[in-house]
Amino acid sequence: MPMKRKVLLFIYGCVVIACGIGLINSTTNHAEYTIKASIQASTQDEDYVGLVAFKHFLEQHSQGRVEVQLYPSGQFCGSVPECIGNLQKGVLEIFPSTAGGTGNFFSPAQVIDLPYVFSNDEQAECVLAGPLMDEMRKQVLAQGLNLRLLGVSNTGGWRNFATTKKAVHRPQDLVGLKIRTTPADIQQELVRQLGANSTPISWAELYTALATGVVEGSKNGIQDIIGAKLEEHLKFVVLDGHSYMATLWWFSEPAWQALPSDIQHLVLEGFKIQAATANQFVKDQEANSYRLFEAAGGTIYRPSDAEKQAFIEASSQMRPWFAQRFGNDWLTLLDSAVAQCSADPAL
Repeated sequence: MPMKRKVLLFIYGCVVIACGIGLINSTTNHAEYTIKASIQASTQDEDYVGLVAFKHFLEQHSQGRVEVQLYPSGQFCGSVPECIGNLQKGVLEIFPSTAGGTGNFFSPAQVIDLPYVFSNDEQAECVLAGPLMDEMRKQVLAQGLNLRLLGVSNTGGWRNFATTKKAVHRPQDLVGLKIRTTPADIQQELVRQLGANSTPISWAELYTALATGVVEGSKNGIQDIIGAKLEEHLKFVVLDGHSYMATLWWFSEPAWQALPSDIQHLVLEGFKIQAATANQFVKDQEANSYRLFEAAGGTIYRPSDAEKQAFIEASSQMRPWFAQRFGNDWLTLLDSAVAQCSADPAL
């Protein structure tokens, strides 16, 4: 068994043991610093698994100087705006948000949600660990938002279109369908450009919206579909892979400045482990989620190269749409990062 996989299996084991005996937020009597991390997802999610790896690393390598407290399932704060506000005030140290959620306070972050930019996990991971995100970190800090970007990890695989009654093989098959999106502008615009009707609905309301026909489909990763039991209503998935589901991890800038440099260094090193663990967890679970979808009566369609190209061409106006709102600089940075990572022979 490869060493990397052994380490990840050990980490997964630690998650189970820690949850089972209730020690995830046990008090460290001699801790000088407490770092609170909140997520909206449950303890079964890759975000949480990655945070457990982060907690284990930071507490061990700080020799007990740091205690990391984890608050899954919205226990600390109930919405993205509330959680981001807590970061900005220094009440909370760590919280993740998707590119769409980040767009609420830093709109150019939506550049990483442009469709059909990434071709595989390794390329996406390379881009999202490079100069593009360094520039985003600098600009968020320069704007005085009291937020520091720590890193990026995958949160659910790849977004695909999933529908309730009609199979989608080509973009024309989406025309007229009511497709659920997040409130993010870029998600809604993509659906509109493909000819469907964008219907923003909260995640908590999606199951009912599918059951009652308020929407006829959604754009989600397969693990989110299975995790929320949406396969009870969604019966078709087309593997168009229009976006890589990245989550951006934010640290409270006031809290960051209160940490000594050696602890800051450990936090950054810990987040490399967090990202690697979460990314691998997604890859390990994704194939099983597709099997569960099919076992529930669902059909998965892999488009041909020509059909995939048709999706790309149908959404070709997404770049002009982005440039009109946020300029060309971010597109140039994205293109450069993709080209550099694509040229890496290791990928």
